[in-house]
Amino acid sequence: MAFNVSRVREQFPILKREVNGQPLVYLDNAATSQKPQAVIDSLVDYYSRYNANIHRGVHTLSQEATDAYEAAREKIRAHFNIEHSREVIFTSGTTHGINLVANGFSSLLQPGDEVLVSAMEHHSNIVPWQMLCERTGAILRVIPMNREGSLIMKDYEELLNEKTRLVFVNHISNALGTINPIEEIILKAHQHGAAVLVDGAQACSHVVADLQELGVDFYVTSAHKMCGPTGVGMLYGKESWLEKLPPYQGGGEMIAEVTFEKTTYADLPHKFEAGTPNIAGGIGFGAAIDYLNEIGFDAIREQEESLRDYATEQLLAIDGMVIYGEGTAKTSVISFNIDGIHPYDIGTLLDKMGIAVRTGHHCAQPIMDFYQIPGTVRASFAFYNTLEEVDRLVAAVKKAKMMLS
Repeated sequence: MAFNVSRVREQFPILKREVNGQPLVYLDNAATSQKPQAVIDSLVDYYSRYNANIHRGVHTLSQEATDAYEAAREKIRAHFNIEHSREVIFTSGTTHGINLVANGFSSLLQPGDEVLVSAMEHHSNIVPWQMLCERTGAILRVIPMNREGSLIMKDYEELLNEKTRLVFVNHISNALGTINPIEEIILKAHQHGAAVLVDGAQACSHVVADLQELGVDFYVTSAHKMCGPTGVGMLYGKESWLEKLPPYQGGGEMIAEVTFEKTTYADLPHKFEAGTPNIAGGIGFGAAIDYLNEIGFDAIREQEESLRDYATEQLLAIDGMVIYGEGTAKTSVISFNIDGIHPYDIGTLLDKMGIAVRTGHHCAQPIMDFYQIPGTVRASFAFYNTLEEVDRLVAAVKKAKMMLS
């Protein structure tokens, strides 16, 4: 079936609302995507028909909830081409997954070991590793970027050495939209015996990451970036690594046997899933994956690329416009400023005109420091956005510029 954006938009209730007397133009998809009715219905269905705790009950509701939750795990496994469902750990989101891995490596690193992060990481893929280095005496090194917003791969290769233990990089930059060459990054890290964690939060709504083909050691993402609920995400880890890492939290569900003398831990994935999980969120995550695959990622890519290219052309025609992140591999994010105008002021005026964008440093302050700017205006497009909405954005930016100049 041909992609029909009008039909798609009908499936998103929030897109029908108005903001400040104007039809909503939602261009903050890099922060969180909107939810189709199918995902909303999956949450309502769980709470309305079979709300119960999972894995522990013999009664019908518990069994139904367990089956639905584990079916969602299987959908995630299949979508990312993960070999075993036990390698899929449910988390509260990308940040949780990163911290889980960082905590685990506290017992595996030695003083003088080196870990690499890229210069374009979200704070959630910087701070946990800084904390890890403080605990272990490991050394944090940074893969630099250039003015185009791309990683300098020659410098990355020179940073790798026999002391490198871990490499952390995002699949796609949330602040710039840059698609990083993670295949090459993983390959070169493995040549030096280093493990790799990829932050896939910004990628998974745009591309399908084949994790077996990539050979990555850890991959993390959040459901809310890909039309799913907030408060739930996924950590993939190779089974060999997950077996090495100690549990992140203790409590119910993650145990095999508990006595006051000694506790033994459950098998994967439950070893890392202490306590009652976000059951509805996990089921909704599965529903979101079903929905996106029904739309089709080829159709999603084509729609978003057309929006990105058209918006880039139109915005660059505005005097004083500066767009950050001009690499050849880029997703549907445009991060920009207008000379002499603070991004916050532009974002505030756009909101008055019903247009939702993000302003600030986007939890990526090192990128803003690199460009020596306080922040940017970020317009991030999803497959349910339209060319007409781009026109409204451009007209609103022009009006804001006139009012603020």
